[in-house]
This record gives sequence, C-alpha cells and structure tokens, in this order.
Amino acid sequence: MSTPMTPPSDAADEHVENEIELKEVAGLSQGQIVRRRFFRHKGAILGLLVLGTTALLALTSVGVGPVPGWWQWTPYETPPVLNAGGRPTMSLPTWLGGSGFAIGEHPFGQDEIGRDIFARVMAGVQTSLMVMVVIGGVAAIVGILVGAAAGFVRGRTDTFLMRATDLVITVPTLVIGAVIGKIAGGVSGLVFAIAMGFILWTTLARLVRGEFLSLREREFVDAARVAGASNLRIIFKHILPNAIGTVIVSVTLLMSSAILLETGLSFLGFGIQPPEVSLGQLISQYQQAFATRPWLFWWPGMFIVVIALSINFIGDGLRDAFDPRQKRIPSERKMAKAMEADGSAARANVTTVRPADDVRNAGMGS
Repeated sequence: MSTPMTPPSDAADEHVENEIELKEVAGLSQGQIVRRRFFRHKGAILGLLVLGTTALLALTSVGVGPVPGWWQWTPYETPPVLNAGGRPTMSLPTWLGGSGFAIGEHPFGQDEIGRDIFARVMAGVQTSLMVMVVIGGVAAIVGILVGAAAGFVRGRTDTFLMRATDLVITVPTLVIGAVIGKIAGGVSGLVFAIAMGFILWTTLARLVRGEFLSLREREFVDAARVAGASNLRIIFKHILPNAIGTVIVSVTLLMSSAILLETGLSFLGFGIQPPEVSLGQLISQYQQAFATRPWLFWWPGMFIVVIALSINFIGDGLRDAFDPRQKRIPSERKMAKAMEADGSAARANVTTVRPADDVRNAGMGS
C-alpha cells in the first residue's frame, strides 16, 4: 500500500522557507525572536499605536487627578450652550462637503446642561483604561497563583482549588458582576476594578494549571530538583518563564473582555457610578436623546470599539509571536534568491567532486 508523498516542488519550497527563517533568527535569544515577530505583525503594531495615542490623548487633555490638562473645559463644568441642541462645533473640510475644517470650543458637542462631551469622553476613556489594567493585573495574579499551585502540587490541593474555580465559573459573570458593581461601583472605580478582578481569574487559572501539569514533567524541572532547587524557585524561575507566553496572551484577551464587561455593567447602572465617568455610563445617561442628538452616542461608542479592537489586535500579535509553530511566509524575491543560492552551492559541490572521480577512474584504467 503506497503512502502519499509530498510533491517535490512543495518540499523544496518548505526547505527554502525553513532556511530563510533560520538565517533571520540565527544568533538571537528567545526574547529577541518574540520581539522581532511581534513588531513584524502589522495589526499588532497598528493596535499598539492606536491604543497609545488614545491613552495619551485622554491623559493629557483633561489631566489626571490634581494635574490639569491642556483642554479648556473639565468634565463637570457647565458653560453656556453655543449651538442649538448642543451640536458639535467641529466642521469638516470643504472637500468633504463641510464649511471648512474647524474644531471650535466643543468639538464633540454639549449635553442638555452645557457640559463638554469631549472632556467627559476623555474622562470616560481614562476610567475604562484604568479598569481594564487593574482587572487584568488582579486576575493575572490570582489566576497564576491558583493555577500554579494546582498544577504543581496536585493531589488534594489541585482538587480543592479546581472545585473552587468551577464554583466561581458556574455563576454567570454578568450576574455576579452586577452584584459586585452595585456594592463597589458606588465607592470608586478602582475598588470596582479590584473586585471584578477577583471574579475573572478562573479561565486563566485553568490555563496555567494545564501548562504546569505539562511542564512539571520535563527534564529541566527534574534537573533543577536534583540540583537542590526549592519548589518556589522551580515554579517561578523554571516553569513560569516557559508558560509566560500563554499567560500574556490570555491576560491581553481578558483585558479586552473586561472593558466590554465594565461598559455593559455601567450601561445597566451596576458599574461605575457618578460623579465618576465611564463610557458605558455616558451611553446610559444619554440613551433618551438617541434620536434627537446622536452625537452623544457616536464618541463614547467609537472609543469603546477602538480600545477593544486595539487590545484584540495586540493579543493576536502576541499569540503569533509566542507560538513557535507560526511561520512568516517570505516574499517571492527572498524565495527566488534563496533557491538561486542553493542551486549555486549544488553546482559548486558537483564541480568539486568530479575531478576526484576522474582521477580515480584514470587510475583504475591504468
């Protein structure tokens, strides 16, 4: 019974691709290889630039805490309404059908009492970014500790921790988030984010446990144990660095879902409470004006989508960078150049071998 074989042309192309990839990473450490792959991911770099620009705009425009920003209005000032209905003062260029590009005093418009929507949206972006980072950090710490303990110790510890994890998973996230948000949301956004981080660690814990169950049986762990390393050193110096790629990708995607969860809870009234501002809260406050003043929804909704997509793009780039099975397909020019180099090397090898064969044949003839 014959077995299917790879066509010669496909095998040659794969051989050339492997050669090109090996040449590009020759002499580089694992961290340098991951960094190189990440910065070659166009979507991840675009997401990183957009997220960085959004964070910089939000932090510098309205300021942080007692530090003032460069924008003339604060989220709580109530200046007189300039345009009828609080329409935005920003106008489009003439080539887009506008009256000429201009920003004005209230580019995103004003609400019914005159508050500047740009300042309120920037404050909401700050809150959403803070919640996203805090939830990701708390969930990462709890998930790594629980998953590492369960996967490394095993036995009764594993059983107890995983049953506790399953108990948290069985409760719908939106329900338990609404309860926690109602209690902690009125205190401060930071307290709300910390409380939410303590319920969103379950998926990460199960993932880390699986990684530890696999890695603890590897040879380098046995070597470290024979060398006298303690369990904590084995966990944090040997096993965790080998699982860090999976952890980083999971935390990144968790942060993206966290900002959407906070937005949904704030929209329903169970998240961030006034006087603090969040993007979901802004949409909830202005939902009655959707038909008459739609610009009150455009900007909060746009920034929610932009932040969530940017985090997802960054997560995709990190996943591809940490996955050793991912290959970057070289361009046709590099493929042709590599194949030409292989052909030249083969011809040179043939030219070197033939004179020796001729001499040996002549000696046999004599």
